[in-house]
Amino acid sequence: MWRLWFYFDIRRTLVALHVGLAVLAFTIHFILLSTTNYNWLEDGAAPAAAAVTSPEAPAQG
Repeated sequence: MWRLWFYFDIRRTLVALHVGLAVLAFTIHFILLSTTNYNWLEDGAAPAAAAVTSPEAPAQG
């Protein structure tokens, strides 16, 4: 296993590993944010939007 680092530069390999893991993490988080069940940023916004679009009571006249 130690001979493997003769073929690969350890600095480039670790940078590539960290960049790849960061891209994977961002991808997973953005996929979760696009769903309705796992969107943690707009948890309270859905009921408020539903209340605004509900029909109003008829006017007394």
